[in-house]
Amino acid sequence: MKVFFYGLMAMSLVLIQYINADEPSPTSNEKVEEVVVTASFIDLSKSQIEGTLHVVAGEDVTNSPTQSLGEIIDNLLGVSSTDYGAAVGQPVIRGMSGSGRVKVLNNGMNSADVSGIGADHINDICLNEIQQIEVVRGPASLLYSNGAIGGIVNIVDEAIPSTDLETYMRIGLETQSVNDGDSVHFSTGSNLGGVNLTFSAKDSQFGNYDIPNGAIIHLEEHDDHEDEDHAEEEHEEGHEENLGFLANSDYEQETYRLGLSKVSDWGYIGASFRSVESTYGIPFHGEEHGHEEHGHEEHEDEEEEHDEHEGERIFSATDSDVFDLKGSFNFDNGFIQNADFFLRDSDYSLTEQHAEEAHEDEHEDEHEDEHEGHSEGPTTFSNDAQEYGATFNLSAMNNLDQKIAIKSLSEEISILGAEAFMLPADSDEVTFGYYASTDTPFGKVDLGVRYDRISREGSVMHEEEHDEHEHEDEHEDEHEGEHEAEIDYFDRDINSTSYSLALSNDLSENLSYNLGASYLERAPTSVELFMNGAHLATGRFEVGNTALETEEATNYDFTLNYENDNFFASFTYFSNDIDNYIYLQDESEEEHEEHEEEGEHHAGLILANYLQKDAELNGFEWEIGSSFGFINGDMTLSAGYDYVRAEFTDGTNIPRIAPRRAIYSAEYVEGDLKALLAYKDVSEQLNVSEGETPTAGYKMLDLRVTKTFDMGNDGSIDLSIFGTNLLDEKARNHTSFVKNEVPLAGRNIGAKLVYNF
Repeated sequence: MKVFFYGLMAMSLVLIQYINADEPSPTSNEKVEEVVVTASFIDLSKSQIEGTLHVVAGEDVTNSPTQSLGEIIDNLLGVSSTDYGAAVGQPVIRGMSGSGRVKVLNNGMNSADVSGIGADHINDICLNEIQQIEVVRGPASLLYSNGAIGGIVNIVDEAIPSTDLETYMRIGLETQSVNDGDSVHFSTGSNLGGVNLTFSAKDSQFGNYDIPNGAIIHLEEHDDHEDEDHAEEEHEEGHEENLGFLANSDYEQETYRLGLSKVSDWGYIGASFRSVESTYGIPFHGEEHGHEEHGHEEHEDEEEEHDEHEGERIFSATDSDVFDLKGSFNFDNGFIQNADFFLRDSDYSLTEQHAEEAHEDEHEDEHEDEHEGHSEGPTTFSNDAQEYGATFNLSAMNNLDQKIAIKSLSEEISILGAEAFMLPADSDEVTFGYYASTDTPFGKVDLGVRYDRISREGSVMHEEEHDEHEHEDEHEDEHEGEHEAEIDYFDRDINSTSYSLALSNDLSENLSYNLGASYLERAPTSVELFMNGAHLATGRFEVGNTALETEEATNYDFTLNYENDNFFASFTYFSNDIDNYIYLQDESEEEHEEHEEEGEHHAGLILANYLQKDAELNGFEWEIGSSFGFINGDMTLSAGYDYVRAEFTDGTNIPRIAPRRAIYSAEYVEGDLKALLAYKDVSEQLNVSEGETPTAGYKMLDLRVTKTFDMGNDGSIDLSIFGTNLLDEKARNHTSFVKNEVPLAGRNIGAKLVYNF
């Protein structure tokens, strides 16, 4: 793969230099004056949907350290991350997470990975050479794309250009201190004989990341059940507390993307191919933290097992190939103005593996048989998906803009191997949408209606145990016949209809508002329906529920925006009532003890069931700021705050909800110099559900300084110096299943150098 990577880079350099030796090329200093929301079905600009939309510019991603998707957008109001080490950071929007509630899209199309199956699974995305990241908060995302109850995150790239290109080329280098890592990326594009060609590639290598001493927490179990107030007390266990780094937190990834397009008066058509390969360590595995309650002998056995796994390397390797066909045709008739179409074929696999490290010679014979008994084979998660659709832009009639969208998505998900916790499942979705926008005396009105036909096919295996209370020695000869497997097959057909309505208007020259109301239905995912097995990544034995009903969410959003000269302010209040909210409920300590007494150990893990209950999520986000002249440049200061309260209607808390946060920033711009200082104050989270422990707050200070050096006709150089977690805080995300065992990285200093030809 690396040979192919560097070979293509070298060939592209020679080709572009030869063809365009005398042509000046644009530099990264050229700015796009208008932000276009590509995910929008109703053609809204960023300013028109300010209350629910964040847009992260591609140059900000390029100049920032390489991070997971969740970490990149974690500083946005209403947006947080649930992490599983450096590689995995799945987005959380207003308390909502998971592929069923927050959709991660690429150019408006689904990212067909398996991130929704496991908390330790990476989002299959490529953040190299992107145009922007669009984050739409709340069910209002129905107006902008294939919306979800929580929202969408859309990564926009220009692999398939919709306009003719001018020649460009970029080479970038990066280094980071916290993981002793580095990366190199390359991208180029040109118009050759009327055909636009693009190519980009990135190779990243990051080791185990550093953490502050004592950042790892091991909860010590007591027979007398201490109060929750002491649940976060640190328990030193051997030398692990003071390692200074997090074992198995390394991460490496190689990506490349190739695209072409033809642009003409009739529209454009193009295709692209993307390949992503990654390998990353799994810093926590549930088998190392088995029973929560033990007798003295069981505790000793567990310690022996822990010592045995101490030298074990657990990691995941992913491999994905994605082919896209995309285009737009203009029509000369009175009914259809143009039609956009797309097709995506995805082939994705993730293989989790165990590898024993080499032992000293004197111990090899002693442990040879023992390690054979604990060597687990690989487990492969795969998703083969096909998605295609079209959007028809109808000609404007009586100031009414209308669009009709049709989409089909098919996924075949399978889990095969030693730790498979779900049988293969198929999912088919067909979507019909209608979108309209018009100006009225009361303001701009936007309407979205979507009808989904969904089919989920899967099965659940049950094992019936016989003579389970007999002595072990009486069962050795008949062990193979001890379990009888029964498989129940299910075929769920679910129809759902969703609506979204938004009204926006100017109350005065400086004050505007946006009011949104939505009703969305969400079908249960295959995991929520058919899961039935030990999920070591979460330390739980998870059991799905084939009788789950469709979630029904009623949401209201109200945003006020104020702008006056150099001062700006915004306030958003949201309320989301969800009937049949699907959640994962851990068993209580009493239930766990009862199951142990009955011989139901569930592989030594916590039993967790997918259940449903009506829920209410509400909260607010506000931001104020001002821009003014400072020294020889411009300074912008801002302060923001977000809060979400998530409860079931019986008054109990929804698990793993992000705490309150205050976010402050100072940005200074002087010519080609840009400096950004961000300070995030995360409060402690004490509103916990059954089985959860409180999480301490932390303060995060980040800095990024970028300077562009003009190299004349040869291009420019962008130099970025960055620092994250400069206070070296012990920090953990309450939204994470492994918040105690997998803290966030410590202080990180790094730099990026990008050469623009």
